[in-house]
Amino acid sequence: MTETSATPTPIRVVVAEDQGAVRAGLVMILGAASGVSVVGEAADGEEAVRLARVLRPDVVLMDVQMPRMDGVAATRVVVSEGLADVLVLTTFDLDEYVFGALRAGASGFLLKDSDAAALVDAVRLVARGEGMIAPAVTRRLIAAFASSGHAPDQAPDPRAGLVDTLTPREREVLVCLGQGMSNAEISARLDMAGATTKTHVSRILPKLGVRSRAQAAVLAHELGLLDGTH
Repeated sequence: MTETSATPTPIRVVVAEDQGAVRAGLVMILGAASGVSVVGEAADGEEAVRLARVLRPDVVLMDVQMPRMDGVAATRVVVSEGLADVLVLTTFDLDEYVFGALRAGASGFLLKDSDAAALVDAVRLVARGEGMIAPAVTRRLIAAFASSGHAPDQAPDPRAGLVDTLTPREREVLVCLGQGMSNAEISARLDMAGATTKTHVSRILPKLGVRSRAQAAVLAHELGLLDGTH
């Protein structure tokens, strides 16, 4: 008797982009990717939120500059309601929208000029819960965000006590997140199995009260974990 393996469920994606030609290109790229299915298209933030509520996709690919409701506001709604993970598309690697998107709980962001393979890989990473920040700017983005005026003006920061709830191993993982590492890189650095790393990350986020690994990375910088001040 021959055993047949079950076909993996496709990653369901909603593409939100106000420029029709760009949106069509994104849909074409994702539609051609193995294991990815575009289930909805939106031309503005309000439509993106509506589709996320109705379709409950795995990932919303969200442009930031859109009419009616911008991508940052739409991301905040999608994430706060637990509708999907959000991968933000932006033209600039360090702009107000990126900072806002991270604050809103986006799982990561990708530059619009990224190639097709990078786009598909980013969607897959976000769908797996690993998050994605464009590799070329990961560390620069997180450091700039944490050291900029966008960091909350709180002294002392009441979140500092949350770090004390982490185990020593979880704290090590948080530092790695702050350095922009992927799960695979964290596993190699700390000599842990991939599943163990994923478990640690999944435990760290609720302990710190953040929605994404990107937010955890920023928090690590804001609290001085990478420079040893905390």
